[in-house]
Amino acid sequence: MRKSMDLADQAADAAHDEDVFEAVHAVMHLYRAAQYRGVNAGADELTHLEGKVLGFFADHPGATQKDLSVRTGRDKGQLARLIGGLRDRGLLEAMPDEHDRRNLRLNLTAEGRRVEQVLLRRSTRLSEQAVSTLDPAERRQLVALLRKVQDNLRKPS
Repeated sequence: MRKSMDLADQAADAAHDEDVFEAVHAVMHLYRAAQYRGVNAGADELTHLEGKVLGFFADHPGATQKDLSVRTGRDKGQLARLIGGLRDRGLLEAMPDEHDRRNLRLNLTAEGRRVEQVLLRRSTRLSEQAVSTLDPAERRQLVALLRKVQDNLRKPS
């Protein structure tokens, strides 16, 4: 009888393990949906990845597409299309590198900076809202537990 209980306990533990990641996924989905909802960037709504790209160039003015590719590990073709779309919508501008005119240095336009500021304000507000009912000790505990999960996932399997 004990063996079947062990299997039942293991199955229940596995279900709970999956619940952790479903909860994390649901939190991030709600967060991103609220952050990007209604952010008009040119004629279109902004996607999460487009917001990340704007944030990168806000933090690294004059960086290149290659710099972004190295930082994110994303496919160069995907990034080229994404950057092209942001340029077409007036959120990014490109200037030739003064030392190598084949390279383009990318910067946010005034509209790109406005959109980036909207995203930063929303991010701050949503982060505060998300943890508003947690006391400081619970917040520290939550961060510590999530860091443990990150460390576990970084270990070779």
